[in-house]
Amino acid sequence: MHIVSNDGARTNLSSVCETLPGQTVLVLQGGGALGSYQCGVYQALHEANIEPDWIVGTSIGAINASLIAGNARDDRLPRLREFWKRVEQKPAWPFAGLSALMQSNMSYWSTMSNGIAGFFQPNPLAQFGLQFPIGAEKAGFYSTAPLEQTLNDLVDFSILNRKKPRLTVGCACVSTSEMRYFDSRECELGVKHILASGALPPAFPPVRIDGALYWDGGILSNTPTEVVFDDNPRRNSLVFAVNMWNPTGAEPTTLADVFNRQKDIQYSSRISTHITKQQQTHRLRHIISELAERLTEEERKSDVVKELAAYGCRTQMHVVRLLAPQIADENHTKDVDFSPSGIRQRWEAGYADTMDMLLRTPWVGDFDPLAGVIVHDKIAALPEAAE
Repeated sequence: MHIVSNDGARTNLSSVCETLPGQTVLVLQGGGALGSYQCGVYQALHEANIEPDWIVGTSIGAINASLIAGNARDDRLPRLREFWKRVEQKPAWPFAGLSALMQSNMSYWSTMSNGIAGFFQPNPLAQFGLQFPIGAEKAGFYSTAPLEQTLNDLVDFSILNRKKPRLTVGCACVSTSEMRYFDSRECELGVKHILASGALPPAFPPVRIDGALYWDGGILSNTPTEVVFDDNPRRNSLVFAVNMWNPTGAEPTTLADVFNRQKDIQYSSRISTHITKQQQTHRLRHIISELAERLTEEERKSDVVKELAAYGCRTQMHVVRLLAPQIADENHTKDVDFSPSGIRQRWEAGYADTMDMLLRTPWVGDFDPLAGVIVHDKIAALPEAAE
């Protein structure tokens, strides 16, 4: 797999690091094969000498995040390329004359039947029927034992647990339906945590950690930005939120469109609504801080005022939203499109989109002092902030 670098753009990035408004955070959605877009995003940051202080990932986002956090800086891109090379799916039936749609469908059914080398393989026990008691930790149509081996080959967990960068992966607790974020700042992370974050049911079985079973965090929150906004203590941040599922789209006119749009809606995880609520919440935090400063020194000494003022916060978070584009002939099977062409196109799109943002540095400028969360979209020339 050959990924093209833009040497011309790179020469104009020498001063970008000097503009960073705080810690750099990389938030990576789940999305299967769409995750190669995230690799292009990281490549652009890497070439601009911007290394994330904190990476938050779910599902394939957790896998990519572990490959970054679990390797020395110079090894990160080679490890990402090696992982995506291992999971490439060559055309199942490369017959001339087949339409792109037909080849896509045949590749999809080949993947469903045979799995993906280095990632997952059919679970023979699942063939005994839905009611067969195969056990909680094997209850999936596939086994992710190949992925466990791949991660052990490519991720150095001793480096990962140095906490530079900090790594957080999202999982869904099977028994409580609650989101659980495993954070290298709070505990030592291992391969099981990464596997659990990507254990999407019913395809993959849950993973047991400390006695509890966990599924893919994407079934509860596929865009885990809330863990950044709710961090304690909060810090001024530049957050690259990498989205693979489009929250907006045209009305479906075919059943194929329905399947495609349904996945986009489900896995975009109401990200726009979440961001809007965070903008409102953080604006109120700024207002509280502003009001507290207008009180007299004697009033601020009051225990009641101290308690109320503690809800205030002056931190400012710039959120750069990147969205993977739809590539030619894309349909609802896009998240299992591990074809060399699909991987390459998405990787290059992530690289180009991030380079564009880095060259524009939209987080530089004068902003509403009461705005705690300021959003910059790749398609917008100006940031948006809550009123």
